[in-house]
Amino acid sequence: MHRLRTCAARLRPLTASQTAQNFSQQRRAALPRTFQPFRCYTAPVAAEPFLNGTSSNYVEEMYYSWLEDPKSVHKSWDVFFRNANAGAPPGMAHQSPLSLAGLPQAQFLAGAQPNVEKLVEDHLAVQSLIRAYQIRGHHVAQLDPLGIMDADLDSHVPNDIITSSDKLGFYGLDESDLDKVFRLPTTTFIGGTETALPLREIIRRLEMAYCQHIGVEFMFINDLDQCQWIREKFEKPGVMQFTLEEKRTLLARMVRSTRFEEFLQRKWSSEKRFGLEGCESLIPALKTIIDKSSEKGVENVVMGMPHRGRLNVLANVIRKELEQIFCQFDSKLEAADEGSGDVKYHLGMYHRRINRVTDRNITLSLMANPSHLEAVDPVVQGKTKAEQFYCGDTEGHKRLGGNNRERRLLTHKRSSTS
Repeated sequence: MHRLRTCAARLRPLTASQTAQNFSQQRRAALPRTFQPFRCYTAPVAAEPFLNGTSSNYVEEMYYSWLEDPKSVHKSWDVFFRNANAGAPPGMAHQSPLSLAGLPQAQFLAGAQPNVEKLVEDHLAVQSLIRAYQIRGHHVAQLDPLGIMDADLDSHVPNDIITSSDKLGFYGLDESDLDKVFRLPTTTFIGGTETALPLREIIRRLEMAYCQHIGVEFMFINDLDQCQWIREKFEKPGVMQFTLEEKRTLLARMVRSTRFEEFLQRKWSSEKRFGLEGCESLIPALKTIIDKSSEKGVENVVMGMPHRGRLNVLANVIRKELEQIFCQFDSKLEAADEGSGDVKYHLGMYHRRINRVTDRNITLSLMANPSHLEAVDPVVQGKTKAEQFYCGDTEGHKRLGGNNRERRLLTHKRSSTS
């Protein structure tokens, strides 16, 4: 520290090359690093904080390097040493660089601080907006095709769901922010390959994912991987777009489902049949699941379901003979006869057939339901484990009920409108 103070107090107004030559000669002679007094400064060196403490050795080494080669130090230190050599006191030798706007750096930072805080607050607000749709978007989904009733059976809309521009104030935003671009968090897939979107487009894509004709409630799941899988399947742009062949297949399956129910309604209008009216899309959904599972190598599907829709599933999914189903509606059947009464709603079936989409063999099992409750669920799981055990599939790679090649399909009973 003493050497640096002596150095700063005795700097000569020499050129860098001259001083470097003198310094090199002194260094080769291993003489003490001293300078002749030349100028007295108005500001004492002791008042300069960067010349005190442990930093003084660092500054001194930089000064000696500058004497040998002015380009070996940063431009700001080059200016400082030149000004000091020209006689400027250490307090005046440093020159602060101007900001981009041509203002002093302190004023620039002071003015930019509120803008940075507002930007951070807006991005946090957008993340909260995205999460609100993921949690409560199903409350405003358009589930009634007649438009009579809302999803929550009333007209209440959660405050954090943006249904009009005046609700942006809930997040500290306004209409002028709709065209601003915000970076998307990693917990959403609405951007697809894009990492940033305007706020207006973010809201539109969230409404398309969570507020249309499918209401999905999944944020209570504790497994992050499962939540991410559901987000990707619902939020990714274009996920609901189908090819022409896929549309034809879905239409054909939907027609078979509705025509079956219509026939039973006309032929046996007074019989209990637990129809599938209002939920005919169950048939295309189940068949699509089976097709995709067969593509992945699944060989066995074990299903359990309530009474409602069982006859339709038996006819169009399991492919039970229609004659066997229709004969159970015969009024001449006695109580002791097989299939009489409501037995037809309890019976299941085991069938092995070729999947037309994948051209692979697949075994379909619909377990008999012992009661009007979902008591069949543990039976399905037990049958699946038994299939795995007797086939030597201890890791569940062949049966549709385990991990990869076996799957359990359990449907929950819900009342439907007809």
